[in-house]
Amino acid sequence: MINVLITGSNGQLASCIKDRAKQYKGLNFIYTDYQELDIRNLNHVEGFFKANQKIDYCINCAAYTAVDKAESDVEKAFEINAQGPKNLATICNEQNTILIHISTDFVFDGEKTEPYTETDIPKPISVYGASKLKGEVEIQKTLKKHFIIRTSWLYSEHGINFMKTMLNLAKTRDEISVVSDQIGTPTYAGDLANVILKIITSNSRSFGLYHYSNEGVASWYDFASVIFKSHKLSINLIPILSNQYPAAAKRPKNSVLDSGKAEEVFNMTPPQWEISLKKLIENR
Repeated sequence: MINVLITGSNGQLASCIKDRAKQYKGLNFIYTDYQELDIRNLNHVEGFFKANQKIDYCINCAAYTAVDKAESDVEKAFEINAQGPKNLATICNEQNTILIHISTDFVFDGEKTEPYTETDIPKPISVYGASKLKGEVEIQKTLKKHFIIRTSWLYSEHGINFMKTMLNLAKTRDEISVVSDQIGTPTYAGDLANVILKIITSNSRSFGLYHYSNEGVASWYDFASVIFKSHKLSINLIPILSNQYPAAAKRPKNSVLDSGKAEEVFNMTPPQWEISLKKLIENR
């Protein structure tokens, strides 16, 4: 039996893994949130690992994701997004545990006109992005046996995300303004969960940094349009520019990630984002 520890178990990615857990009889999942495992505390992490049976994999889904709030809550963002991964990497190194860590497109400034690859130099423009990049660097310095997976625009049937926010707004509004000059790829967390589980079950040792998102390109406005159309909702959707939507943190204009390396190494093809969204809606 392969023991898999999951941090941040109440988030949408961990919840999607939980949904699929029964399909993987050879995996024993240990789900923790910050109440059971505070990754900011090295002693707590060490104690948890030693108190449990041998942990073969740790999937770090724990993160500080309040992008705007992070601008004024810098210390906490770095504690969770940088110190936390460093602590996990330190103990994973001691315990011979493989770490699978989830990162973000926000490590880039978004000024590139083509999809970002793993060889592009990060240049975060927000506290959130800087804290996530720091977490990547700490893992790379500390632990050889790691997979860092950058993803973008995650949504699912779980947690708080753009799709659910749009649907909630549609309950009380006939007109909604959505930013149209930021592009990326809406990525279904269930698809990312499948990739992570494939890495584990295939016993891959191709450690390193990877990008993974669904295929295709959309603006937030495009994403919202498809969400409402798929739900057969008649909403007056108004495209606006980023500077018309005041926010504490800057967002990358281009968040499109190139998943080519992951496709080749893990022998998989990410679904088109519209197809994954349609399947999710049909199965809800």
